[in-house]
Amino acid sequence: MSSLLVRNAEVLVTMDEGRRELKDAGLYAEDGIIKKVGLSKELPAHADIVLDLSGQIVLPGFVNTHHHLDQTLTRNLPAGQNNNLFPWLQAHYRIWAARTPEATRYSTLIGLAELAMSGCTTVFDHAYVFKNGCRVDDQIAAAKEIGVRFHACRGSMSLGESKGGLPPDDCVEEEDAILSDSRRAIETFHDSSHGAMTRMTLGPCSPFSVTPALLKDTARLARAYKVRMHTHLCETLDEENFTLSHFQQRPVDWMEGFGWLGDDVWFAHAVHVDDEEIAKFAKAGVGVAHCPCSNMRLASGIAPVKKYLAAGIKVGLGVDGSASNDSSNIMMEARQAFLLARLRMGLLPPEGPSKYRLLSQSHPMRASEWMTAREVIEIGTRGGAAVLGRLDDIGSLEVGKCADFFSIDLHTVDFAGALHDPVAAVVFCAPQKARHTVINGKVVVEDGRVATVEMGPIIEQHNRFALKLAGGK
Repeated sequence: MSSLLVRNAEVLVTMDEGRRELKDAGLYAEDGIIKKVGLSKELPAHADIVLDLSGQIVLPGFVNTHHHLDQTLTRNLPAGQNNNLFPWLQAHYRIWAARTPEATRYSTLIGLAELAMSGCTTVFDHAYVFKNGCRVDDQIAAAKEIGVRFHACRGSMSLGESKGGLPPDDCVEEEDAILSDSRRAIETFHDSSHGAMTRMTLGPCSPFSVTPALLKDTARLARAYKVRMHTHLCETLDEENFTLSHFQQRPVDWMEGFGWLGDDVWFAHAVHVDDEEIAKFAKAGVGVAHCPCSNMRLASGIAPVKKYLAAGIKVGLGVDGSASNDSSNIMMEARQAFLLARLRMGLLPPEGPSKYRLLSQSHPMRASEWMTAREVIEIGTRGGAAVLGRLDDIGSLEVGKCADFFSIDLHTVDFAGALHDPVAAVVFCAPQKARHTVINGKVVVEDGRVATVEMGPIIEQHNRFALKLAGGK
């Protein structure tokens, strides 16, 4: 049995049912499971690993509910710098399809390291381009190597350009092969046990890259194996126009017809939805991965996150692909979610969702309309855990849950003058890197550096693959 003791944290944010925030506190864990949370003086005196976190704030590990780790290979690609979603995708599809299993390993390690260094302990990755021998196994192996709790997705694209889809024909797969490999991946890797480090999800890519038959078959397969389902939905008005022109339905109604509204489903983005569709999400138990940086980068719009929360919809954060965000920093995502919700609050649609006017002092804002710092921390922790169906074992620091957490130095230039409320400072002030990140009771980031793998050679090799794939030397 291995044990871990954390003590002397200046503040420990539990995010438990009482949302307790403890001073001079810590926790004790055995074999990756928390046994006690409380004041430092109340904890055991000894453990195999002891972390003195004086001067630091401790928070539950953040949960990333939407990502494309392989896209670290195409960050800042010139052809995709100034485009919205559809042309941006067309600039990237063939580059992603050209990656190799080795390139996938390096891209996964890079993305997971960046996430862990920003306080993320559980990562969902939506891989959907599988060519050149690439399999979801590549990402899973890399996640085990670095020590991050990982929800892998056997994603898919089957609707090429010749059949009316957006991706090139040479980037899609045959549907029988997709379904066969989906079964294999679930049977090989899915672990439904408490505290599992690896779980599987099935995720057709989007309404404009798969067929109705694949959506139906994927839903049947996922529910037969009791795994969750995920896809992009309502990300842009182009997507809405696609389903209206091809199927005479808005995206939510179209997906509903294939059994894709349920408490085992969550959608990435969900920007362009109306009140009736929000009510459908709430009634069905659908979750949402909110990706503010990507939505701003691609000019996709502002998701109605406060409306989702008011309706009781599960909402988590997603950093999205590193080529539509160009970062895998979950703390930056939390701050942008916080700011973007406030921006949306200050814009009223007098005539429709595409026409806005600024609020003035004659239109005061109610307290409930403000996105608060603690609210966005909850979205990043408990919210993400709920979206992934794991509120029973992650998302908060309490007895019986996984020892997944991170710490941030409070006594820095960035927080100077902000410590009247150190918890809010984490969001209001500049996003900080984690001092320590612990996953399953094991130290993955120590003193700001990844402790489980040597990052220098990985960065060097990753950059070589990235330049080669983009046509460089």
